[in-house]
Amino acid sequence: MRRILVVGSGGAGKSTLARQLGERLALPVIHLDRHYWQPGWVAVDAARWRATVDRLAAGDAWVMDGNYGSTLDLRLPRADLLVLCDLPRLVCLWAAVRRRWRYRATGRPDLHPGCPERLQAAFLRWILSYPGRPRAHLLAAIAVHAPRLTVVRLRSRREVRRWLASVSGQ
Repeated sequence: MRRILVVGSGGAGKSTLARQLGERLALPVIHLDRHYWQPGWVAVDAARWRATVDRLAAGDAWVMDGNYGSTLDLRLPRADLLVLCDLPRLVCLWAAVRRRWRYRATGRPDLHPGCPERLQAAFLRWILSYPGRPRAHLLAAIAVHAPRLTVVRLRSRREVRRWLASVSGQ
């Protein structure tokens, strides 16, 4: 495993899992949120975003976390493994609220400086809707762009811990 995508619902622990995988496998970690959001929560324009993701995904080895459905066509064919953090909605919702509280003064390490942690109604609605349209879009993209890609679907914090413990740098 040299190129691993970590995707799933907001609050599911994608960034944390990506960091842990990167450490365990000695792979560089790419947090897509850090590249997409500029200071003040300003999104990069679509053309620049696709060029950035294309450049990042062309690397020889990485653990990349983030959904960004508009770039799945660039990332999926290059991945060796996709880890889907598919935790229950309420677990993700609670984690997002906890994360907002934890990083209220400092900002998250996986975000660009100048993007203080925030919690907006639209984000909470997206978490609650994730098992529907967003996950279906992901699964459809896999079928089109990487039908032979190995997918590990983790449905609980316990499954995440057990799977991570089974991963070795060998």
